[in-house]
Amino acid sequence: MALTRYHRVEPSLKPSFRYAIAYNRIVPACLIAFVGGGVQAAAPTKSLVSLTQAPLVIRLSNDEFRVAFGVKGERCFPTGCRGWIRYRVVWRAENGLTRSEIRRVNYFIFPNSRRSITVDRQYFDTAEGEHTTQVVSVNVELITCQRNA
Repeated sequence: MALTRYHRVEPSLKPSFRYAIAYNRIVPACLIAFVGGGVQAAAPTKSLVSLTQAPLVIRLSNDEFRVAFGVKGERCFPTGCRGWIRYRVVWRAENGLTRSEIRRVNYFIFPNSRRSITVDRQYFDTAEGEHTTQVVSVNVELITCQRNA
């Protein structure tokens, strides 16, 4: 049975105030339970995959882009692995309107390979190509990985 591992790359947003109140009550209680019970916290596991570099944004027209991700899977060798990358794109239209979108793209590292590339197609505009848009930022939020059997 293959296990799926989740690796958080960068948090996107801080928790809202209503969750902060519950968070402040639950975490101290959990810490007391762990310390009181003599349980040691496990070290975070290292993900099987990572990005080779920052995502590459390629402009094809006024509002059409490709976002390319290089995936390094040294720890997936020789069986390979697969998963998806969740990322947030912030873009701005020429009229000053700024928007943010969360996207997900799948990747696959073939057996006996150590790297792969995946590309996602994006259209950013509010008026069907009538405006020129700019990509402000691309932030990877989560990378999942499941080893091939």
